[in-house]
Amino acid sequence: MPTLLLLMIVGAAGFFLFTAARAAAERAAEIGRDACQAAGVQWLDQSVHATGMRLRRREDGWLGIERTFRFEYSEDGHDRHVGRVVLLGDRLVGFSGPSRAAQAVVRDFPLH
Repeated sequence: MPTLLLLMIVGAAGFFLFTAARAAAERAAEIGRDACQAAGVQWLDQSVHATGMRLRRREDGWLGIERTFRFEYSEDGHDRHVGRVVLLGDRLVGFSGPSRAAQAVVRDFPLH
């Protein structure tokens, strides 16, 4: 009986980690897409790719998961550039990408 209970707890924890990761990826995709649109560049592959994950303290003192995603964009359709979105929970804490979009991203997605 304890084995089944342990298995259920591990399964539930895995499910919640998976859904949180998917939500973060969707949020990063939204930020990358909006940034490319604001800069007038083409967002390539219509996706983001997770490149890192680590524990980091949030502003309230609790530990949170910081996830880093990368996306690609093109200025003229013949080149590829890499952008980066860093989320702590669902909060944007870092962005690099199309230079003209940086101001729009910071304005639309406040860092606090």
